[in-house]
Amino acid sequence: MTEHTRLLGEVAPALEELSAEAVRIRAGEIAKPFREIVPLSLRVHELAMRCTRQAHDLSISQYPAMKDGAENLAHLAGACAQISLAATLCNFAVHHRTEILAYEDADATPATSRDQLRRAGDELHTAAKCYRAVAQRLSRRLASSAAQAEDRQLITEARQRNPQQVTSTSSAPAVRRHV
Repeated sequence: MTEHTRLLGEVAPALEELSAEAVRIRAGEIAKPFREIVPLSLRVHELAMRCTRQAHDLSISQYPAMKDGAENLAHLAGACAQISLAATLCNFAVHHRTEILAYEDADATPATSRDQLRRAGDELHTAAKCYRAVAQRLSRRLASSAAQAEDRQLITEARQRNPQQVTSTSSAPAVRRHV
């Protein structure tokens, strides 16, 4: 669980950094969207995948059986959706800046792209607050021996109710490739 705590703690600063990057790009001319916006979009997509993987790993671990674990997991799922939405908004920002290459009546100004980058930054900022709060709650629980004892009891009870659902590790299953 400490590995997940560390990862949860790393996500919020990464989200804030990406949000600041969206603000910086938005303030510029956005004359070269593939060079300016796409790197941000790729980083946000990569973080969205990493966060989704982590939420999955937590969901198949003992975490949902811990006190407030299922609720925290639901918050993380929402934050993952916000990060994915931010990545999509970055892609739309690229699209709207490149529409002028394909359509005569396309908006030649970066106004729409700027709005999408603003929205992407807002989504990243909100997701960062969620990650920060969940990481703090988990850190506090792991720092308290009384909370750890309570969680062990909750995990034991969950195993007795449904031994298949509560695993002893949080390792992810192997990814299967379909050919």
